Amino acid sequence: MSERPTLLARLMKLLGFLVLATALLAMAFHAPDRPLESLLSRWAEAPSDFIELPMAGGQIQLVHLRDEGPRDDAAPIVLLHGTAASLHTWAGWVSELKTERRVITLDLPGFGLTGPSVVGDYSDEAYDRFLKAFLAHLKLQRVVLGGNSLGGGIAWGYAARHPEQVAALVLVDAGNLAVASASVPAGFRVPQSAVLRALARNFLPRPLVERSIKAVYGDPSKVSAALVDRYFELTLREGNREALAQRLAQRTPGRFADLLPRIQAPTLILWGGQDRLIPPEAGRIFQQQIPRSRLELFPSLGHVPQEEDPLSTVRPVQAFLHSL
Repeated sequence: MSERPTLLARLMKLLGFLVLATALLAMAFHAPDRPLESLLSRWAEAPSDFIELPMAGGQIQLVHLRDEGPRDDAAPIVLLHGTAASLHTWAGWVSELKTERRVITLDLPGFGLTGPSVVGDYSDEAYDRFLKAFLAHLKLQRVVLGGNSLGGGIAWGYAARHPEQVAALVLVDAGNLAVASASVPAGFRVPQSAVLRALARNFLPRPLVERSIKAVYGDPSKVSAALVDRYFELTLREGNREALAQRLAQRTPGRFADLLPRIQAPTLILWGGQDRLIPPEAGRIFQQQIPRSRLELFPSLGHVPQEEDPLSTVRPVQAFLHSL
């Protein structure tokens, strides 16, 4: 008879420990949305700017952008970031390119300081319409268009649909092909679970963000605390977590692959040899399908080579631009 109270006491102690541990984890990882204003001082330093972009139906999309370099450039460079990233991913490239060229970077709807889409649509067609409106608003008739991952998918789709506007195309580990991933960052899997998606509205473990970034770098040791801070804090921008879930749900890889042969612009394709999210096989498909294209691999780099090693990866871009 004496064993039952002892067993019950142990169970109650274990239950108490689990409740306490859950409470401590909840306190540690509680991360509510942050209003835009609270992020501006750190992530919208000069030359950041915001425009109010008219969209279909009369709605206005606030867009965070940076417009640098000489304004007399006949074909400015417009660079589009990837999923869960921001315009900051191009900072190393911009510092090198802006001495000779006008370079425009922006946060796409759903990400960075731009925040959620006002039309609530994150399909490929919606991003195409957004980019067309953005270029028209800035009165850019012809551009050099570049993009990484999601941004690369938007860029090549736009170049195929609007060839008169794209003077040249730069694809960096570009998305939107039906190519299987060797590895998917943990943070990308959260929106696929209804339970985790509900928890993610109020909780975001910083270690999860760090692990997700390291998963897309060829050399994880290059991932600094400051870099993790940027991804972590911009993910917390009000509405971005729900927007990410919607974007991932609306992806249709490979749907527009038949557009690739329509691309008329000279195309430079750059790829990280250690990219496990979109393996180099995709780069070779782009090279085969896009008529005037060439591929350059960086064996030691991962999915975001422009961020991991900006100096090495911008050199072929500069040579490509000079050859046009």
